[in-house]
Amino acid sequence: VPSGITVKRVNHYSTYFAVALKRMLNFNVPPVKNSTGEPVWKVLIYDRFGQDIISPLLSVKELRDMGITLHLLLHSDRDAIPDVPAVYFVMPTEENIDRMCQDLRNQLYESYYLNFISAISRSKLEDIANAAIGANAVTQVAKVFDQYLNFITLEDDMFVLCNQNKELVSYRAINRPDITDTEMETIMDTIVDSLFCFFVTLGAIPIIRCSRGTAAEMVAVKLDKKLRENLRDARNSLFTGDTLGAGQFSFQRPLLVLVDRNIDLATPLHHTWTYQALVHDVLDFHLNRVNLEESAGTESSPAGARPKKKNKKSYDLTASDKFWQKHKGSPFPEVAESVQQELESYRAQEDEVKRLKSIMGIEGEDEGAISMLSDNTAKLTSAVSSLPELLEKKRLIDLHTNVATAVLEHIKTRKLDVYFEYEEKIMSKSTLDKSLLDMISDPDAGTPEDKMRLFLIYYISSAQAPSEVDLEQYKKALMDAGCNLAPLSYIKQWK
Repeated sequence: VPSGITVKRVNHYSTYFAVALKRMLNFNVPPVKNSTGEPVWKVLIYDRFGQDIISPLLSVKELRDMGITLHLLLHSDRDAIPDVPAVYFVMPTEENIDRMCQDLRNQLYESYYLNFISAISRSKLEDIANAAIGANAVTQVAKVFDQYLNFITLEDDMFVLCNQNKELVSYRAINRPDITDTEMETIMDTIVDSLFCFFVTLGAIPIIRCSRGTAAEMVAVKLDKKLRENLRDARNSLFTGDTLGAGQFSFQRPLLVLVDRNIDLATPLHHTWTYQALVHDVLDFHLNRVNLEESAGTESSPAGARPKKKNKKSYDLTASDKFWQKHKGSPFPEVAESVQQELESYRAQEDEVKRLKSIMGIEGEDEGAISMLSDNTAKLTSAVSSLPELLEKKRLIDLHTNVATAVLEHIKTRKLDVYFEYEEKIMSKSTLDKSLLDMISDPDAGTPEDKMRLFLIYYISSAQAPSEVDLEQYKKALMDAGCNLAPLSYIKQWK
């Protein structure tokens, strides 16, 4: 699937890729365990691609622990810091190479560690070399590495191939009727490069299976060729020697299954009912970060006053969030119930701390007070030591209360629970308790996009396409609901 790949878990793959990044940030030397020395302070320079790769794997705190005092975009205005080394992590594009050459000429940093997300071409490498010679900075370019990290790790076993320019490798891009052969080759090369990088970082050579006569077969053939060419040169193969995962999977090669999205078009259109899928569908959820707009205050503004700005809040939903890890695959009502239970548990712990505090503040010196004080000292000590855990619990409760409330608003206003149940029945060929026409015509049920998604699922899942008379009736109802009929024209032709 062009938009993402899921790999059956043999291990926590994300840890391999986090280690690969940490090694890069440590000047391509493996970090020493239990090292007590101070890290070397350095600057990290990345482009948008590099930023997307790093942000789901390493937090700002982890970067700081590795000595990254500043992390800046390559094309931003940057001041010279002549006594600090710089680690670059960028795509080897013409524009990026020009800017790096400019940095060398301007003598911005003490030394340069150049890391490329994908393999850099010989000609571009020569451009950097010429710039370094011209700037008399050859000795300052400490290392040049191809990192083969052109993919984004969202979870232990979930990866996407790109985020910037993702429209270039989307389903739509591959299936456009006016696509040229050159454009198709470019898309295939982009997908193959990302998959190749994934397996190089994993240190494993996959067994490839694909569906015939589709874009998936084109990707499979190109990837197979690239892997074989690399293995042919035993001395320079990326799958031998000191690679991160070399030898880890020598007896268990991963199976890479490449499937064309056309094999199942109904599922991506389906309204969902689990927590993570709902967040992804109805909120602004991007690289494990959800952005929410807090509703402005309800109090009325005086006449002529500017409307209050809505506050924007961002929350990271990552593997370190225990509630998210436990409940992201749960049906939404269970999530709401669990948030409530967590809140009650937190309040009980908080009340216990407050009670112990009041006991410790007892005035007077009578024996009963002193006896009670000594009994509760141990309890209070325990409560104080658990305070950081309690505060983290409170943060997660607030986070998920806000996110779940935002999801619930969408469910209520768009009747997403009704859509979910109705589509489930259509896809499982069950009896429908309400006519499809009534669903589409209901002005209170969902947005025009919701109605179109529902009808497309019906059209795709039907063993027999509706008659022309029925189709015209549906089209009229969809148009009256404000729907754009272009998706229906496409699906009709596809079917």
